[in-house]
Amino acid sequence: MIDKDKYDYLRRIAMLLGGITVFKYFGKKAAGRIIKKWTRILMTDEYNENLLELVSAASRVTPQKILELNLRSETGEPVERPLGSPKKVPSLDGLMFSFAQIETLPVPQHEDIDTTVIIGKKAQKPLVLETPIMVGGMAYGFAVSERVRVAIAKGCSMAGTAANTGQGGLLPKERQAAKQLILQYNRGHWSKDPETLRQADAIELHFGQGAFGGSFEILPAKNISREMRNMYGVRKGERILYPSRIPGINKPRDLVNKVRELRGITGGGIPIGAKIAGSDSLEKDLFWCLEAGLDFVTVSGSEGGSKGSPPTLQDDHGLPAIFGLCRAVNYLERSGARKEIDLITDGKLITPGDFLKALALGANAVYIGTAALYAVAHTQVLKAFPFEPPTSVAWNVSQLSHRFNVKKGADSLYNYLKSCTAEIRMSLSAMGKTAVHDLGKDDLIAIDPFIADITGVRLAHMPKS
Repeated sequence: MIDKDKYDYLRRIAMLLGGITVFKYFGKKAAGRIIKKWTRILMTDEYNENLLELVSAASRVTPQKILELNLRSETGEPVERPLGSPKKVPSLDGLMFSFAQIETLPVPQHEDIDTTVIIGKKAQKPLVLETPIMVGGMAYGFAVSERVRVAIAKGCSMAGTAANTGQGGLLPKERQAAKQLILQYNRGHWSKDPETLRQADAIELHFGQGAFGGSFEILPAKNISREMRNMYGVRKGERILYPSRIPGINKPRDLVNKVRELRGITGGGIPIGAKIAGSDSLEKDLFWCLEAGLDFVTVSGSEGGSKGSPPTLQDDHGLPAIFGLCRAVNYLERSGARKEIDLITDGKLITPGDFLKALALGANAVYIGTAALYAVAHTQVLKAFPFEPPTSVAWNVSQLSHRFNVKKGADSLYNYLKSCTAEIRMSLSAMGKTAVHDLGKDDLIAIDPFIADITGVRLAHMPKS
């Protein structure tokens, strides 16, 4: 005798099979009639009544521009687009490396390949990195959560590289987790007291970045937690204004005085640098960086991303990374200052090949942002599926931020950095190089005439002399 639960189970299976059978013979025919009717309407209606008008409009304007148009129409406020511009610009993809085979032999498999880089060589306490890949600024509160910041610090420490705090404040847990931490000297009023500045392993004055330039930013009061209010020194209900200028720097000469002040506070031992968005005033900006005696400068490409910035600033301002990098290197060489200041670049650098090409063109190290965010979130983005954007697990203002696992995030970022560094070693070996410092422009060939002109790299169809 069958029990009641089994009976109910079998009854439901029978009903399901029956429903499938009915749909197959009757519903299928009805569905077919509906589809034919709607297809006829789409094929015969005039454009002003036809839903397919959207297809034509989207192919002309793009769905993303239609979305942003509607967001502006809804709020009347500037749109904040996350993770940078989708605009296609000239890039490192137009460059290739050669292979060492007979004329130049590859490095024997047992020989070590040195990927060590030093940032701030003139400083008493330079940054000594085991890989040329650093994680750029992603600010606590303005962008990512405290959990993500700590995971980034841990992952970078395991990989032997440095993390950058971004424009947010210095978190005690982040400082504890990071072996080498670059404090971004922000344009706000927080994290500037001598005690905080002395905790940094390097300081980077934040003049701008690729996705923003030096534009101001406002963080609404609704997005500010109690912990953030304490850190940023605002009362409940107040917003946070991130200004367009660093306090005390209102003319170029003020940079010289600010650097002197910071060296006095920190004891003069750590590297001090600046981050600037690549612009057509790049050479003049670099002149003042040299005048101030900075140890390093970061030139940020227009492809750089952020938690959110206006599409106009992303799409229609700045220099793409390859332009900014080449102009910076050329200016420093003309000025005889190439060895006086270290050069860092960023802007949509994702792969080990991207990093190597930037180094070959003259960068001393690279920052990654979007790549680091994807890596630290890794499979944890599945916690957001299917109803939220995958990166929402990392943002500070998110219902999912508490579900981010710090250890998993740190391990994922470490694995990504470890993998990239291993591929860099393999690539160097295949070129017959034993150290990343051996790379130069002569190791590249160009497969795009425009990129060849920008970089001064020989076109691939021209034999090597």
